[in-house]
Amino acid sequence: MFSPRTRRRWLITALSAVLVASGAAGTTAQADPAGAAAPTAAAAVTFSDTFDGPAGAAVDSSKWQLETGDNVNNHERQYYTSGNRNAALDGRGHLVITARKENPANYQCWYGTCQYTSARLNTAGRFTAQYGHIEARMKVPRGQGMWPAFWMLGTPVNWPDSGEIDIMENVGFEPSTVHGTIHGPGYSGSGGIGAGYTLPGGQAFADDFHTFAVDWAPDSITWSVDGNVYQRRTPADLGGRQWVFNKPYFLILNLAVGGYWPGDPDGSTVFPQQLVVDHVSVTTSDAPAGGAIRGLAGKCADVAGANTANGTPVQLYDCNGTAAQRWSVGGDGTIRALGKCLDVASGGTADGTPVQLWDCNGTAAQRWVVTGARDIVNPQADKCLDVTGNNAANGTRLQLWTCSGGANQKWTVG
Repeated sequence: MFSPRTRRRWLITALSAVLVASGAAGTTAQADPAGAAAPTAAAAVTFSDTFDGPAGAAVDSSKWQLETGDNVNNHERQYYTSGNRNAALDGRGHLVITARKENPANYQCWYGTCQYTSARLNTAGRFTAQYGHIEARMKVPRGQGMWPAFWMLGTPVNWPDSGEIDIMENVGFEPSTVHGTIHGPGYSGSGGIGAGYTLPGGQAFADDFHTFAVDWAPDSITWSVDGNVYQRRTPADLGGRQWVFNKPYFLILNLAVGGYWPGDPDGSTVFPQQLVVDHVSVTTSDAPAGGAIRGLAGKCADVAGANTANGTPVQLYDCNGTAAQRWSVGGDGTIRALGKCLDVASGGTADGTPVQLWDCNGTAAQRWVVTGARDIVNPQADKCLDVTGNNAANGTRLQLWTCSGGANQKWTVG
C-alpha cells in the first residue's frame, strides 16, 4: 500500500518491535519448498474473519491490531486511531473502516493539526501465512483522495528487502480500476512490479462488493478480481533481482486519505467515506503450492504438458511433484494449479464432459466440493471428477460423470 514514490519508515520500526516481542507468533502456514518430489497430505491452515458481532463492536483483537499515528513519508493526511470510532462492526457481518474529516482529540500530523481520521489494521504477531489463496470481499469508498488497500508485508519487517504484496489498491481518481503490485529490493517505490484491473462499461468499484485475491505459490503470485485472473508474477519478471516472496507475510487493511499517489481530497470529496469489508480469508497448506490430487492407481491429476493455455486438458499421470500436479483448494470452491482453475468445458453438465485448465472466472463450472467420501463434485452438474473409462494409463483425460463410488472417482487431496 506504499506510495509508488516513497515509503513508511515509522511502520518498519513499529512493526519490527511488535514482531520481535511476539516472535512473529500466531498461526503460521509454512510451506517446505524442498519437499518437492512427492507432496504429502497437509493440514489446511485457514484464517477467516467474517466480522460477525454487534453493531459498534471493535474488531477481534486475537486476529487484528490497530496501528495509530500519521504518515509523513507518503504525505497522507489522516491520523490512524485506536478503538472503534474508525474501525467497527456494523452488526450485519461487515467491518467498516471510516475516514472522517475531523480531529476530536487534537491529533498532530506531519503537516500540523490533523484534518482527518481513519483506521489501519494488521495481523502482525497474530497470523502470518506462506502461500495459499488469500482474499477479501470489500466495497471501496469513492472520491478524490481516497486510498483503500488490502496488502501484506514480509517478516521480519525490513522494507523493502522483506517484501510487500499489494493485493488491492484503489485511488479515488480511478473509480473503475484497482492495482496489484509487488515490491522488493531494487523494485520498490515507482519500480514496483504490477498491473491494473478495470471493470467493464465504466462501472465503479464503490458501487458494489468485489472479491480481491491472490493465489500465492513458491515462485509465483497470481492476482484476480471476482475470480478473473489479470496478472501473474514469477522470478522471471524481476530481471535478476531477488524474489523475496517465499516466506511468511502478515495481512493489512487500511483506508488512507490523501498522499502522493491519490492526491489530497478536494471540494468534490464527500465525508465520511467507508471501506466495507465482508470477509477476509486465507486458505493454505503445508504442501508446496497446494498439494497433489491422487486418484486411480495412485496417479495424480496433472495439467498436460504443464501448459497454462486455456483449454489445456487435465489428465491422469504418474505423480512427479511438479507444479502441473500441485493444486490449491480455495475457500471460494475453486481448485487451482499454475495460476488457473479446474474448469468444466463449456460449463457442461452431461456425463463425459471433459475438464480443463482455464482462467478463473467465478462461474459454476469452476466450483467444486471435496467430500468426506473422497469425491470431488461439481455442484452445478451434481457429478464427480472421473477418470475416463477407469483407465489408469498416463494421459487419460479427466471428465465429469455421475457419481458411482468407483475407484476412478476417488481422490486424496493434499
